[in-house]
Amino acid sequence: MKRVTEVKPAGAWAATAAHDRVVLDAGDRNRRRIVLTGDKGTPFLLDFPKPVSLRDGDGLVLDDGSIVLVAGECEKLIEISAHAALDTVRLAWHLGNRHTDVQIVADKIRIRRDHVLEEMLIGLGAHLHAVDAAFDPESPTPSDGHEHHHHHHGHDHG
Repeated sequence: MKRVTEVKPAGAWAATAAHDRVVLDAGDRNRRRIVLTGDKGTPFLLDFPKPVSLRDGDGLVLDDGSIVLVAGECEKLIEISAHAALDTVRLAWHLGNRHTDVQIVADKIRIRRDHVLEEMLIGLGAHLHAVDAAFDPESPTPSDGHEHHHHHHGHDHG
């Protein structure tokens, strides 16, 4: 079975050079080890020492030199906008306080559809627009080298 030897970031390679394509949702694009099969039937193994966050448009270089395009699966998202930049920052703070995965697209924020969050955002004055698109959430803070990261906000998650 072919193995992934390198990940080429989206925009750093010619996507037209791809030999095959694999479509993955945002959750499936955060992996350390997984066997995948491209749309054209190419089976391959992604196996790295640490988990990688693949983005829509990345290229997976296989050990034979061929490249498989990573395509983000369309997901049901909400695009959030506000009247002013300060309002957008306030909305982002509320989403971050709830540990919500977000994607920043120009001056808008995207999240997965969630009726509870949508009601909260509307109550905060946000403008919401439903979209179906690949979801590329912001990457978490780089690891500090510890296997497990714990933090405390002064509130319970239960």
